Amino acid sequence: MELRQLEYFVAVAEEAGFTRAAQRVHISQSGVSAQVKALEAELGAELFDRSGRVARLTEAGRVALEYAQAALTAATRLRQAIDEVKGLVRGHLTVGMVTGCEITPLFAALAAFHREHPAIELELLEDDSRTLVNSVRTGLADIALVGVACAPPEHLSAQVIASEGLVALVPPDHPQASVAGLPLRELMAYSLVTLPEGTGIRAAFDEACVSASLIPDVVLVASAPAAVADMAARGLGIAVLSESMGKLHPGLVAVPITELGIPALLALVWRPRTSPALAALLPHLRREFGDN
Repeated sequence: MELRQLEYFVAVAEEAGFTRAAQRVHISQSGVSAQVKALEAELGAELFDRSGRVARLTEAGRVALEYAQAALTAATRLRQAIDEVKGLVRGHLTVGMVTGCEITPLFAALAAFHREHPAIELELLEDDSRTLVNSVRTGLADIALVGVACAPPEHLSAQVIASEGLVALVPPDHPQASVAGLPLRELMAYSLVTLPEGTGIRAAFDEACVSASLIPDVVLVASAPAAVADMAARGLGIAVLSESMGKLHPGLVAVPITELGIPALLALVWRPRTSPALAALLPHLRREFGDN
């Protein structure tokens, strides 16, 4: 039997279907089906009950699944061990980044890493923070730069890059442009332009509002911070962003939002068990961001 047959068998078992398994392993459904049938022929037993819409494991399939998963894990660890012994790091790394988040140190770290390890293919994945955290948990991403509220996600290794308060971006002639700070409760009197749910800044803002029993009037949501600021400059509402984004638009004044009590964090997150490739990338990231 071949490792790919075991991989496809495990994928069908875990996804409970041939279509989703094919999407997961990036080959056609017919290809997955053919390889699973070949494995069944070699074992002399059907591994799935195909009579329904969901692929269900037979008794033989349930027994085989545990050993197939163990075999795949052993093969991965074997490759990692040999790579480490030989000083070779190769493979593929998927690095997640919040949509519209242009963080120069991240790009600098990836460039330095590529010069040192050109055999490793790098893939940059952009999405909202909530989706990226889930991608790291499930293995779809190896590491991600995400925004979170209060603290990094549980059960993941993390490096906090920045902890910031939030600001309200308003035009110079706005009634709040000259104040030293804008209390959260007073901000509720205005229409707001924000980042979407699933971003760290929005999560910190929403949690602060919930804690204070306040309901914000969000009139527009944009995925890019620069777009949020631009919409505020055009009079759609007050923009709510982080302190570091306060200079995104030269025509706006950044007023600190007070009485929040919940910081917005920018953090790198990854699974505790690292591959050799990720282990080689981490020092570059720590060097660029600083090991906080």
